[in-house]
Amino acid sequence: MPQPHDFDTAVRAAEAVIAAETADPEVRPESRSRLLSHGVRTERVVLLLHGYTLAPEQYEDLAQEFFDRGYNVWVPRAPQHGHVDRQAHHRVEAGALTTYAEDALRVATGLGHEVGVVGISGGAVLATWLTQLPGSAVRRLLVLSPFFGPNPRQAPAWAVRPLILLYGRRLLPDRVTSRGYSLAAVTQYLTIARTLPNPPRKTGLRAVAVVTSPLDGVVDLEAAVDVPRRIADANALPLGVCTLPQGLGVGHNTLSLAALGAEGGELLRRYVALYEGAVDDALAHTASQ
Repeated sequence: MPQPHDFDTAVRAAEAVIAAETADPEVRPESRSRLLSHGVRTERVVLLLHGYTLAPEQYEDLAQEFFDRGYNVWVPRAPQHGHVDRQAHHRVEAGALTTYAEDALRVATGLGHEVGVVGISGGAVLATWLTQLPGSAVRRLLVLSPFFGPNPRQAPAWAVRPLILLYGRRLLPDRVTSRGYSLAAVTQYLTIARTLPNPPRKTGLRAVAVVTSPLDGVVDLEAAVDVPRRIADANALPLGVCTLPQGLGVGHNTLSLAALGAEGGELLRRYVALYEGAVDDALAHTASQ
């Protein structure tokens, strides 16, 4: 792990990222990286890693929820994401993603004393990968709809390795799914997922949690829970597991809650509770009332 920044250096690094994006006409203004800072190094800081095809605005509401609770919050934009060219994400590479995640964590370590990471979909793969680096500073992990493998209805388990080989290494021309997903791109995340140590490393984690939806047709729901469970077990921790009720109508994007109104706000608060160490499934119970 690279040496962490101090607070002032971390803020300057984050502001430099945002300034470069502001000067780049290829980056959509609403999709720039976001820093929510209290102006001092806080006791707690959270790093939020967005999903594939999306950008930092995916976390607008959850970032504010954390900030209002006293966290400093860093929401960096992933490589090739948030561009005016809506197909730029097709060009993303595994190495660029892991470098981005490490750089983001280095900034986060300067913003607060206890560092945690939240990731959704492909961002959840990166968040998990950060927890497994030797000497990782990450103390809390929350993964939302983690893409550790594709839903078996989309690609059976036996097909994942050939997909990584043929599309991840770009040996075949790229294909784009009906959801707008580039096979060359999604296999970059699967490549990273395949590098997670098995068995997982024992690190300094203090809380591990996962949120899934049964309506999620993108991810392997069994792997979505199994991977964080093994990490929790390796660190002698209970795993916080929440399965959203089908009646909510929420699919893969478990941050797409605006249509739920006040109930969506309650879900965000429960996400934070899971991140902070709640392990019961009160979220599913509350949301089903």
